[in-house]
Formats: sequence, structure tokens, C-alpha cells
Amino acid sequence: MKKTTRSASSPPPIDVEPRPFMLAGRTALVTGSSKGLGRAMAYALAAHGAKVAINYANGKEAAAATFADFEARGYHGVLVRADVTNEKQVTKMCSLVEKKLGPIDICVVNATPDQPQKPFELYDWAFHQQMLDFFVKSPFLLTRALLGGMKQRRFGRIINIGSEVFRRGVPNFAPYVAAKGAQAGWTRSMASELAPWNITVNIVSPGWIPVERHQNDPPAQKNAYKALIPMRRWGVPGDVGGLVAFLASEAASFITGQDVAVNGGMTVC
Repeated sequence: MKKTTRSASSPPPIDVEPRPFMLAGRTALVTGSSKGLGRAMAYALAAHGAKVAINYANGKEAAAATFADFEARGYHGVLVRADVTNEKQVTKMCSLVEKKLGPIDICVVNATPDQPQKPFELYDWAFHQQMLDFFVKSPFLLTRALLGGMKQRRFGRIINIGSEVFRRGVPNFAPYVAAKGAQAGWTRSMASELAPWNITVNIVSPGWIPVERHQNDPPAQKNAYKALIPMRRWGVPGDVGGLVAFLASEAASFITGQDVAVNGGMTVC
């Protein structure tokens, strides 16, 4: 049989080996994951094989109910309480998770406070500071606590949860928009800095995806937003969870410094 040879001008062979989303052997920490979008992210990571630390700061009974359901589904993880804006609590949480589940490979920075919309003059600096604490200080504290191990293992996934509000410049929302913009900039800089260690840093920016805290939102406001969505439907928490699982996997190993919107086309332009 004649052997086929490749000439010097031929293109290199294509790597067609699949890169599955499976996360077996990985440990993930998802902050603010006892409810809402955070819960969907934690469940998606666990469904793909990761051991997951579910974090909460308030609502002990609701968090316990979430974790009971999590375990009933056959997922493996731990429930841990910590304020992610408090340095001592972040250090203690990371240490506890690694003791119980192993080195943390994936960190999803999702915890958030309430974000009321109101005119700029009705905000005070304390509220601005709270936004910065959650969306700038929290990623800093978590990354600093985990970075040594990630560099040593030459593997890491840091996934910040941002928001479409930064791209859209939503009015009456200045403190939240400013902090989310800072989070996006931090993501880009850290992605460049950590790339040589095979550590990816990305940001996922959901649109308005109704969860528990939106139950009492005015119907007219919700209808007006939905009418603007090019896909003409509401997003669901699983839409965000699926993207997070992908970015945490080997399939996304060459993706870093990206801000990926999950909003049905609201920020196409």
C-alpha cells in the first residue's frame, strides 16, 4: 500500500480529539450559590463532575435546603458560610473547602448584594463602597487566597459574574455599573498576567434573568425589558450555568480575558 506523505506546503493536521466538558477530579467554589443564578452555576459544575463548595452569607435555612437538594441529586460538595468581602472569612473558607474537597481549581465569583435603581443624588458613598467591595475586593481576596496553588499546579479557572449593565450604560444604576466596569477591567488585566500559568480569567455577563429576588418586580417593568430581547424570551438560570461549566472545562482552555454576555442578543452592538 502506498504511504501518503505530507509536503512542506501542506497544512498541519487538525486536532480532532474531543475536549469534553467533564470536570471529574476538579474542585469548584461558587460564591453566593445557595439561590438564584449562583445555584444554577453550582449545579451545572456538579452535573459535569466537579466537587462544588456552595457558599452563602445569610439565610442559613434556605442554604441548608439547597445543599440537601444538591446532595439528593448525587452531587458531591460542601456548604460553607462566609462573607466574601471579609479577608479573614475568605481565607478560612478556602482553607476549609480545600481540606474537605481538595485544591480549588475553579472559582466562580458570583456573590452580590441588593442593587436598587435610583437617581444618582439618592446614593451615598457607603453604597458605592459596598458595590466595590463585592465586585472588586471580593475577586481580589479570592484570587489571592487561591493563586499560589493554581500557579503551582499550572491550572486554574477564575470566572467573574458581571452584568450587561456595564455595556448598556443603564441609568439610575451608577454605583453598580461602575463597579461592574471595574470588575471587567480587572478580569482583562488578570487574564494577561496569569495566562503563562495556564490560568484563565473570564467574565460572564448575564442580562436580566428572573430568579427568586425578582418575584415582586413590577410586571410592566419586566414586560418592557422582555420586549427588547432579540430572542423574544426570558433567559433561565441554566443558560448561565451551562456557560460557566464550559469555561471551567478543558474545552475552554484557550479562552481567557473574555466578557461573554448571556442576554439573548441585548448587547450585540
